[in-house]
Amino acid sequence: MNPDSGDTLLEGITVVDLTTFVTGGFATLMLANQGAEVIKIERPGAGDDSRHSGPPFVPVEGYDGPGRPAADAGESPYFWTVNYGKRSVELNLKSEEGLAALYDLIESADVVIENFRPGTAERLGVGYDDVRERNGDVIYCSISAFGDSGPWSERPGYDLLVQGMSGIMSVTGPEDGDPVKVGLPQTDLITAMWAAFGVVGALFRRERTGEGERVELGMLDAALPWLTKQAGKAFVGEETSRMGTKDPVLAPYQSYPTEDGYLNVACGNQRLWEEFCAAIGRAELAEDDRFETNGDRVEHMDELEEELSATLAERTTDEWVSLLADEKGLPVGPVFDVNEALTNEQVDARGVVGTLPHAALGEIDAIEHPLNFASADSGFTSGPPLLGEDTESVLSELGYSEDEIDGLRERGAIPE
Repeated sequence: MNPDSGDTLLEGITVVDLTTFVTGGFATLMLANQGAEVIKIERPGAGDDSRHSGPPFVPVEGYDGPGRPAADAGESPYFWTVNYGKRSVELNLKSEEGLAALYDLIESADVVIENFRPGTAERLGVGYDDVRERNGDVIYCSISAFGDSGPWSERPGYDLLVQGMSGIMSVTGPEDGDPVKVGLPQTDLITAMWAAFGVVGALFRRERTGEGERVELGMLDAALPWLTKQAGKAFVGEETSRMGTKDPVLAPYQSYPTEDGYLNVACGNQRLWEEFCAAIGRAELAEDDRFETNGDRVEHMDELEEELSATLAERTTDEWVSLLADEKGLPVGPVFDVNEALTNEQVDARGVVGTLPHAALGEIDAIEHPLNFASADSGFTSGPPLLGEDTESVLSELGYSEDEIDGLRERGAIPE
């Protein structure tokens, strides 16, 4: 879970994180995973809204160390999953002293990321021009629902809205059912990954030119490139639709019921289709005129589903996986629930789920990120911070004396 030796890719990079929720939180999480120091600026006494997103909440009664839970109910595990490896500083940005302290922090930062609605950062005094005035080579990233231009730019936006407006919901769900939201905050995460990619690209450019940069993106813009197959159909005048687990251009490429669950079958080419038919004892299907080529199978997808469903229902999922995946090397797999996805022999062997230290709870479970480098370290070294856990230490590192920190506290710039 933790880096062992060598350098991380973003060692020495400091990120000031002004974001809330997932779009900014996961972006800065990705940067923290690659060794950046991420300092999360939070509202005194409240913090990031995702600290309160739940239930469930994990109680931390009796904790009396630095920082504290954001609510009496305890800590939100949802918050943990997008905030490993960060430091938390509580600053009242509506106070003159709090904003001045933020400017001091920004002066030595490499990256500033915000996901306010367009115009809000400027009203708070932390817009791009405000920040660039104090740090000319900063990388500044702005994330919003619809970007800072266009007729929808001032609308608020959340993942649900963008899933609907990006076309994702129109192609998700059963064929004869209603539009369905993807069960994950998909467009939040898509946007976060684009943002992290943009920040790293801008840092690389700065290494070559010495110049800062502003990276600006909207969630809707970020989601549209992921339409791929569906966009390809739309571009040539074909309609797209909900297909359940079916694929618009491949067959068989979907889930089928088994005796005790479901099996995903992904025959991506003709050879795999023919080998699959032989392995399940249905070699005649490969010779059937309806299913001879992939185009034929897509054209007769419902009939193909009926044939394969009848056969695959004769055995359990584990039996099919053992025969088809392990013995025959064919691309099939089970449909796991979340607990099964997090605890299985493959995930265990790769060390994807481990533990991280937590200031109040000792250790918590955590999901590691997937990048493994031959000559660089990556990985989280600490758990998510309690609200304000690092306020005094970060200010001290900026050169603030104890008296100055006490003065900030007295004037409401930081909490008591």
